[in-house]
Amino acid sequence: MDRLDREILAILEDGLPPVSEPFGEIGKRIGLDGEAVLERVRRLQEAGIIRRFRARINQRRLGITANALVAWDCNGRPAGEIGSRLASDPCVTHCYERRPVPGRWDYSLYTVHHGFSREGVEEEVSRLGEEAGLSRYLILFSEEEFKRVPNVRIRENGGGK
Repeated sequence: MDRLDREILAILEDGLPPVSEPFGEIGKRIGLDGEAVLERVRRLQEAGIIRRFRARINQRRLGITANALVAWDCNGRPAGEIGSRLASDPCVTHCYERRPVPGRWDYSLYTVHHGFSREGVEEEVSRLGEEAGLSRYLILFSEEEFKRVPNVRIRENGGGK
């Protein structure tokens, strides 16, 4: 990696420029043409430095304001089997298993849901519970969203924080 690669990575951390030729735009900023930037990005991907590109959507601008974590009590049933069922439903974006604390916190599965209304999310969760045979669950709605910040920033000298 050289200085130009680090500059490209620093720009990409903030996302692709929203223009028809994003790599050309990046190139203008650092003195390269778009093809040269794209070739460097491909090389960084092949080296495993860039793992993937993905879209990060501003949910609130789309009207998705009901975000919830649901804690499920599997009541002694195998969490893996139930978790696979819950994770396969389109309304579930994430599904996790955690160790319960018997007698204090009996919830062992967690699903994440995003919806346009609390009522809609509550209906989804109720349907999921009925289909999976789970009657005990807690729906924890988000109250405030905090800005996501990348956990690694590339500095000019190549070091991270």
